[in-house]
Amino acid sequence: MRAKKSYGQHFLTNEHYARQIAHSLQLTDMYDDVLEVGPGQGMLTKHLLERKDDFTLTVSEADKDMVTYIETHYPELSDRIVAGDFLKSKLREQFDGRPFGLIGNYPYNISSQILFKMLDNYDLIPEMSGMFQKEVADRVIASNGSKTYGVVGVLVQARYTGELVLNVSRGNFNPPPRVESAVIRLVRREVPLVPDEKWGRFKHIVKSAFGMRRKMLRNSLKSAFSSEVLASDEFFQRRPEQVSLEDFVALALRDEEA
Repeated sequence: MRAKKSYGQHFLTNEHYARQIAHSLQLTDMYDDVLEVGPGQGMLTKHLLERKDDFTLTVSEADKDMVTYIETHYPELSDRIVAGDFLKSKLREQFDGRPFGLIGNYPYNISSQILFKMLDNYDLIPEMSGMFQKEVADRVIASNGSKTYGVVGVLVQARYTGELVLNVSRGNFNPPPRVESAVIRLVRREVPLVPDEKWGRFKHIVKSAFGMRRKMLRNSLKSAFSSEVLASDEFFQRRPEQVSLEDFVALALRDEEA
């Protein structure tokens, strides 16, 4: 069965890496369920099923052919296959409000949207692990001053701490992707850096700042702060890559007129 470009499919072929990914979920005392996104032909799935004493596995698959494959080769999952687009799934209803771990060899064409979906449901997801295009993985865990520092990293790190698990070269996939890959693990912060009631403002500030990456904040944040504040405070002479996560948090918590 061939991978489909429309679904961003590149099947992992290295058993050793698959097992490492499956065991990268470590906080299983915090949840009883795990959701795998994009199981494909089940390379990761079979290693997750080996951990049946740690959690109950559910898989989410958009490709009808792969749903049939999983049903045929992993009949124990027959009543725990969610067929359809993960990005449209109602996770709170799916797990009846219970917490769950999130994992996958994520489709590269929607990997950033998967991260944003996780952030929208962070209260349900104590831990997330999986494979991303290396460029995306680098962005998620980047700190200020790095060329890869940007929107996705700042938003994710406000609610999760992240670490690199391993790098994976192109030769470990069929078909080989044009890019290198990496596995990262994210653990939810005990207390998010930004309270829920300020999350919308935080996102607006971060996206506005990096939407004009080469501009100073005094030019990019005109919709978030008064012209008087932007002109009088030297902080707004910085460019977004010079602003730390903590500084972005402080901006979101700051009064618009202060």
